[in-house]
Amino acid sequence: MYYLNQYRDGQKFTGVYLCKEKRVLKTKAGKTYYALNLQDKTGNADGKVWELTNGIENFDSMDYIQCEGMVTSFQGALQMNINRIRVASEGEYDPTDYVPCTTKNVEEMYSQVLKYIASIKETHLKTLLESFFVEDKAFTDSFKKHSAAKSVHHGFMGGLLEHTLAVTNMCEFMSKAYPLLNRDLLITAALFHDMGKINELAFFPANDYTDDGQLLGHIYMGTELVSDGIKKIVGFPEKLASELKHCILAHHGKLEYGSPKVPALMEAMALNLADNTDAKMQTMTEIFSEATMEDGWLGYNRLFESNLRRTTEAK
Repeated sequence: MYYLNQYRDGQKFTGVYLCKEKRVLKTKAGKTYYALNLQDKTGNADGKVWELTNGIENFDSMDYIQCEGMVTSFQGALQMNINRIRVASEGEYDPTDYVPCTTKNVEEMYSQVLKYIASIKETHLKTLLESFFVEDKAFTDSFKKHSAAKSVHHGFMGGLLEHTLAVTNMCEFMSKAYPLLNRDLLITAALFHDMGKINELAFFPANDYTDDGQLLGHIYMGTELVSDGIKKIVGFPEKLASELKHCILAHHGKLEYGSPKVPALMEAMALNLADNTDAKMQTMTEIFSEATMEDGWLGYNRLFESNLRRTTEAK
């Protein structure tokens, strides 16, 4: 199988891929075309069907489709211009080839999470963490496998764990660099900050927003999970509970970025910076991993509001 991340501009495009999304749109001239989101285990690609000929058979979102066309580059990203499509038959594909997955060792990453939990000195926070990451087997299984996003960054199996650990590592660094930070609170908030995504996003291959994900969002749902866990712990300090929930509620930093609250605590600010840093750096990693050194400038990227270029490799 030829995977999506192996294609380059100018190549012929052919193979079976998961049609993650199919949208029927119209050009400015009123001509109907299809905009597709194709997926395999290496990631996603933009697909376009400009001519609805007899070579384009009927298909729907979440179908595995055999398609042919050419690869082009548009605004710094690859685009598959497709001229033939049919629904693939069973036996023509292996579903495991269409689930993007972390390249890191899941169990090794989770062992690092457990080491962070073991290092927490505040007994109530440690008990709360253990109630989810140690005692709740359904939660731990879901947390290890879930993605951290539908797209943009860490949108792959194990992405939630990978992102959470990266954020926690940065928070650990900041706790040493800035002694005023409450390390136990910050590390706990880092481990919990995106836990709501296990309910916000459906599992693969869909990896799309659930109804509650659309209506409530992961920040609210994660805070609610933590709040429910706190209620089960006798004597959990009320002030500490509020501070932990505030860190989760404020971790996107600004109201326009989806945070119900703006950071008011130093720990909340540190968490926001760590979360934002890992999200942006991983997004750039994913953009540049799809480009070659020959691509040069990749064009304007709306997420970064800049024309991006990969750094020249040292010789």
